[in-house]
Amino acid sequence: MKLTIDFFIAWLRSLRQCFSENRDYLTRLDSAIGDADHGINMERGFSAVYEQLEKQSPKTVEELLKLTAMTLIRTVGGASGPLYGTFFLRASAATSGKSELAVEDLVTLFEAGLGGIIQRGKAEPGDKTMVDAWIPAIAAVKACAAQSPGDPAETLQKAAEAAETGMRNTIPLQARKGRASYLGERSVGHQDPGATSTFLMLDAAARVAENS
Repeated sequence: MKLTIDFFIAWLRSLRQCFSENRDYLTRLDSAIGDADHGINMERGFSAVYEQLEKQSPKTVEELLKLTAMTLIRTVGGASGPLYGTFFLRASAATSGKSELAVEDLVTLFEAGLGGIIQRGKAEPGDKTMVDAWIPAIAAVKACAAQSPGDPAETLQKAAEAAETGMRNTIPLQARKGRASYLGERSVGHQDPGATSTFLMLDAAARVAENS
């Protein structure tokens, strides 16, 4: 099984419902250590992506991911818009010329996206950010890519599980980036909203792949 543009369209469409259902959850997490708008912003952004997909029909994965990136950058406030926008923009470039993606291509896509997040946000592992969910997720994808042939649906499931672990591991960390860092030690004991939305995004991808 390889991941075609139909998978990516279904995944991005599913994120509207995902972030609508989890808007209040993400907002509660963000109210403890941020601006209390992460859930609202994620719902707004992926609702806008959904609307764009109703109007446009990207022909390649690269075009689709670039459309997603520009829509998020244009519509999402706070840090999440630029960060996720950069993720999808870098990911789009990594899929150039490909009509379908195998497991090893997911490694390239995710690593390119994470590189954009790190460059823009200047975050490192342990800073209590979405990076702490992406790094274990990518490690899981790499492990699956080492098998031949890797199964994308299983790979995305393992990536989501690893991201969930990374998400929960942010709870005891002290934030060193973003608004949460202003709280110092008071940020300890709270789950990072960005790591949580990363897990939700990958979990949605795994569900779509499983049902494809």
